[in-house]
Amino acid sequence: MLYSLYELGHMSVAPLRIAAMMQSSMLRSPFNPVADTDVARAVAAASELFESVTRRYPKPDWKLPFTKVNGVEVAVTPESEWSSPWCEMIHFKRDADALRSARGDRTDPSVLLVAPMSGHYATLLRGTVEAFLPEHEVYITDWSDARTVPLMSGRFDLNDYVDHIIAMLRTIGPETHVVAVCQPGPAVLAAVSLMSADNDPCAPGTMTIMGSPIDARKSPTTPNKLAEKRDLDWFRKNMIHTVPALYPGAFRRVYPGFLQLASFMGMNLARHVDAHNEYFQNLVKGDGDGADKHREFYDEYLAVMDLTEEFYIQTLEDVFQRYSFAKNEFMHRGERVDARAIANTALLTVEGENDDISGIGQTQAAHAICAGIPEAMQRDYIQPGVGHYGVFSGRRFRTEVYPRVRDFMRTFQSPASRNVQRGKLRVVGGS
Repeated sequence: MLYSLYELGHMSVAPLRIAAMMQSSMLRSPFNPVADTDVARAVAAASELFESVTRRYPKPDWKLPFTKVNGVEVAVTPESEWSSPWCEMIHFKRDADALRSARGDRTDPSVLLVAPMSGHYATLLRGTVEAFLPEHEVYITDWSDARTVPLMSGRFDLNDYVDHIIAMLRTIGPETHVVAVCQPGPAVLAAVSLMSADNDPCAPGTMTIMGSPIDARKSPTTPNKLAEKRDLDWFRKNMIHTVPALYPGAFRRVYPGFLQLASFMGMNLARHVDAHNEYFQNLVKGDGDGADKHREFYDEYLAVMDLTEEFYIQTLEDVFQRYSFAKNEFMHRGERVDARAIANTALLTVEGENDDISGIGQTQAAHAICAGIPEAMQRDYIQPGVGHYGVFSGRRFRTEVYPRVRDFMRTFQSPASRNVQRGKLRVVGGS
């Protein structure tokens, strides 16, 4: 019912949104004699602000037409290399001729970025992809919006998520480097554990886990406490709703993206109010650069996707209530997943000093769980001065976090290099 009411509200305000767009265009027209007056600019800005906060934001484009390799511009084309109804693995394919000219005989390692399926689209990691592109063959998990997947495609839960990661790693091949950004950390840990236990030749050479709730009992944040405070029945009754008939996934039970967005916004409401007030002021002043930066951020931030009921509930239960991954008790297809099976995949954990979603220590917990990885093949890094998103995006990610991740991958990029490193001491809190 809530989902239908939400859609009804969106449709009912559509005429007002159209009128606001027309009013803004009319007031800003160069043929309007009052266009440069304070009143006209203020009303036009208010109209544009109203349109922006009532709009439905579609899935953003990748907007990565090229990268620079050794100063040479190389065209980039996102291509689907593997797919299911629930995910596409996108390969950011660089133009072969330009790449050969720019890098010579150098071979770039393959990296699978596992994007979170927690409300936002994989394009939220655009900056992460951009940082890796000059020196890596980059792949990313582009998860589907549950409201677009027909019921006949079946269920999708946390175990399916793990299976998808394994399938994608096998598609890319041996010596891939896998990077789990935020929410998928436990699932990636499970996938690598299962592959290692089976002596799978496609088990990744390195595993980097960034800002992830491997053990949500450590430094619990507001989302962690909420997940622990309520039982699963409460979440089913209050957070799970039915997709309306106008979508391909009609009648599927989901955790709607608009509820997740409301949670995100509520955690930092004052900051978002201030941002929209600044946007209004920039529109009034005619500060196009400031207004464009606001649009660029919120076009991404306000584009949200639905999660299936079974994935959402199982994640709550296993990650945030039973702590199954932290206890090495997670069950996958009748088999207990034991992270101690990982012995040949090097591990790097990255956390943000001010992370208010995955607190300090939650990601670091992976080191204790992965007891089979030699200490010489483990690294841990805490990035000063950043929150959750700063762990994988922004200036400090590009200049301080990414170089450490890149160097870590280079250090352990082959079986021979991992064997060499086994005799060295583990580095904690540093490079």
